[in-house]
Amino acid sequence: MTTLAIKIPSITHEKFWDICQANQDLRLELTAAGEVIAMSPTHSWTGKQNSGLTAQLWNWNESTELGVVFDSSTGFTLPNGAIRSPDAAWIRSDRWNSLTEEQQRYEFSPIAPDFVVELLSSSDDLETLQTKMQEYMNNGVQLGWLIYPKRTRVEIYRIGQQTEVLQAPSLLSGEDILPGFELKLNKVWG
Repeated sequence: MTTLAIKIPSITHEKFWDICQANQDLRLELTAAGEVIAMSPTHSWTGKQNSGLTAQLWNWNESTELGVVFDSSTGFTLPNGAIRSPDAAWIRSDRWNSLTEEQQRYEFSPIAPDFVVELLSSSDDLETLQTKMQEYMNNGVQLGWLIYPKRTRVEIYRIGQQTEVLQAPSLLSGEDILPGFELKLNKVWG
């Protein structure tokens, strides 16, 4: 998968929405610097891995009803103005419910998720995703996982802390952000 950064002078969020609507086969993001990032669809294997991850998060949330789960097609407007789409995300109910119906349904919601996951595919650039993870933390995300299946490695990002690197863990804990959630990585590694 190749990413392409296009600089569009003075792009507004409304113009970015128009570009997304005209190019629905692409995954698009908008950086805080005004670059449109175009990404092709993921490979089938990556989609399979991401589905296993999102399903586990959704099942946990269904049983706890603590928040809302989002898949990789969801764009969020971060406080720095970037519009980003993590591979999976979760927002506490009280924060999600503080948005208007219009912000929830008809916009790239102006909110940083509480939790995000990025899954490094064979065609992604590790350094680019590490920078994106740091951007999430700088914009209020509380917990983030960068999962690198090929190397069975996970980088854990916590707001205000150093990144923790785990080699071949079998489980990841949602800690106090997602109480009781444990991601079984055999569904992601395999």
